[in-house]
Amino acid sequence: MYPDVVDLREFYESDLGQMAQRLVDGSVRTLWPSIANEALLGIGYATPYLRPFLNEASRVLAFMPAQQGITWWPRGTANLTSLTEEAALPLADNSIDRILMMHMAENTEHIGDVLREMSRVLSSNGRMIVMVPNRSGWWARDQRTPFGFGFSFSLPHIRRILTHHGFQVERHARAMYVPPFGTRFFVPYVNWIEKHCDTLLPGLAGVLLIEVSKQVYARPALKQANREQVVKKPRFEKPDLIPIPGLGEPNPTRVSVEGFDD
Repeated sequence: MYPDVVDLREFYESDLGQMAQRLVDGSVRTLWPSIANEALLGIGYATPYLRPFLNEASRVLAFMPAQQGITWWPRGTANLTSLTEEAALPLADNSIDRILMMHMAENTEHIGDVLREMSRVLSSNGRMIVMVPNRSGWWARDQRTPFGFGFSFSLPHIRRILTHHGFQVERHARAMYVPPFGTRFFVPYVNWIEKHCDTLLPGLAGVLLIEVSKQVYARPALKQANREQVVKKPRFEKPDLIPIPGLGEPNPTRVSVEGFDD
């Protein structure tokens, strides 16, 4: 079940949401220092994390699932968002170079269908980042934020899901070690907390970001005998003619139907 788009927008307009966005942006940039001249798709509620790429990517799209709802983005300019079915995107195969999946994997009830659709539209050398709440982190326990809504994952759990559905895990990152309470107290120490907890207390991260590529399997070569059989097999085979009792040998030019003899 998805949170309402209005609740998501209001969260990211709050001080807590803006801090979370800034921390996640840093991890995304660590994984993707540059995506110049590549097509970028944000799926779920990814608009807070797409803005840094607007002047860098060749094309930016923001798709929001129908169960969640949609808002205009970016404000004050031409709209780049579209309302879509979560597993039926209006995109051609292999048409997207980068995908940011935010606030979607933990909310959908059809994760397999969603990941198969991502694999369909992602190019063979493309990359996707999937952000999910960390099961052992602070944020997954606070239902006042979108990170406490829906499922939460451990790193081995989400890795197995992605691998099972045809993706190769390339790298991962963690973010949001600052707890979602006492924000004003922690603000002066945010950078210090993020830097040291990533080494000392990785289990307290609020979110996991997993970068994956699409697994493309090679077709096995045919054996020589099978190859010759395929080449020599006629495209259309002449159907066998079945004798009709009492009419002798079959005549391919005559049609006989019981009850309608001529």
